[in-house]
Amino acid sequence: MPQPKPLRDDDARALLDMLALSLGGAVALGFARFAYALLLPAMRSDLGWSFTLSGGMNAANAFGYLLGALSANALSARYGLRRTFEIGMLLTAATLLLCAATGASVPLLLLRLLAGVGGAWVFVSGGALASLAARAHPAQSAKLLGVFYGGAGIGIVLSALLLPPLLANGWRGAWLALGAAALVCFGLTMRTLARLPDRAAPAPAGHDHTPLTPLLWAFAAYACFGIGYIAYMTFSVAFLRSLGMGGLVTPFWALLGLCVIANPFVWGPLAARARGARAMSVQMLTLALGAALPLVSSHPLALLLSGALFGLSFLAVVTFTTITPFRA
Repeated sequence: MPQPKPLRDDDARALLDMLALSLGGAVALGFARFAYALLLPAMRSDLGWSFTLSGGMNAANAFGYLLGALSANALSARYGLRRTFEIGMLLTAATLLLCAATGASVPLLLLRLLAGVGGAWVFVSGGALASLAARAHPAQSAKLLGVFYGGAGIGIVLSALLLPPLLANGWRGAWLALGAAALVCFGLTMRTLARLPDRAAPAPAGHDHTPLTPLLWAFAAYACFGIGYIAYMTFSVAFLRSLGMGGLVTPFWALLGLCVIANPFVWGPLAARARGARAMSVQMLTLALGAALPLVSSHPLALLLSGALFGLSFLAVVTFTTITPFRA
């Protein structure tokens, strides 16, 4: 039986660097977007929110993310990828802390929007930094990028461990904990950031514009994916509580996060072999199955399986869209 090849020192260093960089995803998505699902029931009960306003808070965050994603390239071109990453981390941490200061809807909507902007700057610049670093390790590129995108799972697991005890005393302390954890993650990424390449090489002459028409179907599929996964990640905890399964929230959320972390190791072999839309199609089918399970059965095992399948697949789709150029 063949033995696995040991990691070279530079491969091990690249893996550790990617793990540190993945803390950006923990902040941008795990804390700033997904942890809201854990806070939502307490905030809705305390502030008397409707489901419309509850969803609007996450819609504001998603709209902010869109604005941040559209502006990240210009910001990175002016200040560099590393500085954009740092600005995004600090903005996101600040908005998380400030969410503890008010229960008024309009300021919270604005803060959720700004958290989305900062999160997008972190995730887009971090993804670019990860891609540049992965080019030096083409045989490990899928795994390295999967580790980066799996950082959101670290944020989900940490929020599952941190927030439920704090929420027993109200939601404000939970926001403060998220902001403090974001600042800790920011500090842990600093040494790694200094080692990473800051800018991509300029495009060759005659290749300044890439036609987008061939990507239209992929864009449509990705848009449907976004609509589906945001709804699940926003209301899954509230759904569990509506079933009288509040005790299942922490294991459900932690399992989902652990599966996000594990996804590069589960999907890596498929991503290395499959081309075109094949891997993404399998991942989206797995995602759809996970999302549909609670509609079929409310048994705790079915709900946990739902979280596991969803966690394994939803950020794997994002990873696959990034590693496609490496497979060309």
